Amino acid sequence: MANLDWLPASWLGDKADPDRPFGALRKQIDSLIEDFDSKGFARSDGFLVRSNVSETDKEICITAELPGIEMKDIDVEITGNRISIKGEKVSESEEKKDEKGREFHRVERRSGSFQRTMTLPFDIDADKVSAAVKDGVLTVTVPKPPEAVKTAKKVQIKSAS
Repeated sequence: MANLDWLPASWLGDKADPDRPFGALRKQIDSLIEDFDSKGFARSDGFLVRSNVSETDKEICITAELPGIEMKDIDVEITGNRISIKGEKVSESEEKKDEKGREFHRVERRSGSFQRTMTLPFDIDADKVSAAVKDGVLTVTVPKPPEAVKTAKKVQIKSAS
């Protein structure tokens, strides 16, 4: 009988048998592949916060996707030139308890804590930072200090003859 432990479990229609050679390794690799799209490389006790950072000549704007998270569960903290967005999404355990006679076989809603810290190239004036949530997206606007605002300078073009 051929040892097929090196093949993906989905090809064989079963999961890894930890008693067979390479079984534990295959189980870990299969778990990584199955969870890659849903979790990314987030810690197992939290989840990944997807965010965008954009810049104009006067400000930096950070947007973070936080669907299903209430404003009271989000914190934005500033220390020097670092800005941290952190919070927690409460578990859906109450939903499971409320429905008598219903057995949940799979619950795909995530819960847990998250934190995303970014370092900016200047010290942040916390009194001038604004944050707002709309449709599950947090937008944090950080104005640049005057010394970080760059003014464009026009360069004269000469003929190269």
